[in-house]
Amino acid sequence: MSNDQPTPGQPPEDDPFLKKPQEPTPPSAGSPYGSEPPPPEGPPPGGPPPGGPPPGSPPGSPYDNAPPPPPPYGQPYGGGGGYGGADPLAGMPPLADSGKRILARIVDWLLIAVPLAIIGIPFDVYDRATDNDDFGDAISATSTGSGLVFQLITIVAYVAYDTLMTAKQGQTLGKKWMKLRVAMLNDGSTPPMNAALIRAVVLWLPALICCACLWPLLLLILILVDKPYKQGLHDKAAKTVVVAVQP
Repeated sequence: MSNDQPTPGQPPEDDPFLKKPQEPTPPSAGSPYGSEPPPPEGPPPGGPPPGGPPPGSPPGSPYDNAPPPPPPYGQPYGGGGGYGGADPLAGMPPLADSGKRILARIVDWLLIAVPLAIIGIPFDVYDRATDNDDFGDAISATSTGSGLVFQLITIVAYVAYDTLMTAKQGQTLGKKWMKLRVAMLNDGSTPPMNAALIRAVVLWLPALICCACLWPLLLLILILVDKPYKQGLHDKAAKTVVVAVQP
């Protein structure tokens, strides 16, 4: 056994408490700063990419909880659910002023009524109306013979005028002069012939047959109180709306 003793004040080389200097870690190839830490978990900065996670993302991907992409633009106006569903009038031209609608209707009525007044003279319509004091007798007179023919002419004149003018350019002469037009509610286009016909029949037929005063008044009240499109029964039947013409 060796009797050599360590020098006092110096720990032996195999002392487990000896603090040895650590050798520096060599930098990784291609990086001037050594090895880089792995990227943190979670979604990338700036949020998920538009359109959802990329194809082929593995389960547990940070894109799993990404919100769906926003809805496309360019939906037709007045659909009730377009543009976020907040405003059913978004994208629509201004609705027509109720006073201008009334004036336009009076103009259209006069444009047809004046020629019909001249046409009615050979049918003796005015003589029957003045000779029959009783209302029931007057109705019977207009429901037979020449009175019935004149009533049919009147119905055809009003319905055909409104249908053809609306289907052609969305405007009767009265609406054109008041700078109004009829448009389809779903996309603002000019009403096709079938929609224009439905609108004209509901507008004029009841007034010309039996309710000359009550029916126009009912349509006017509905236009004034209807929300949000100010539609009368004829507009609801044809799915149309009356708007102002943009300059």
